[in-house]
Amino acid sequence: MNVHYDESVDTLYLKLGEDEPDGVIETAEGVNIDTTAEGKLAGIEILKASQKINMNTILSYTLELDQDLLTKKIA
Repeated sequence: MNVHYDESVDTLYLKLGEDEPDGVIETAEGVNIDTTAEGKLAGIEILKASQKINMNTILSYTLELDQDLLTKKIA
């Protein structure tokens, strides 16, 4: 998933994969779901994003790794 925030227009876009969007479903005012021709979710666009969510939270993330995986040899 890729997260892009355009501060100049206060729009947040969450790209959910590599599929190209072919259609849009408006789920609420200023919240749009991009879909592919096959009906898969491709992305989420949020207009006036800073008014709807805490931008500091959405633009930060934590990645937890299983320490055992880091030390295993790959056959």
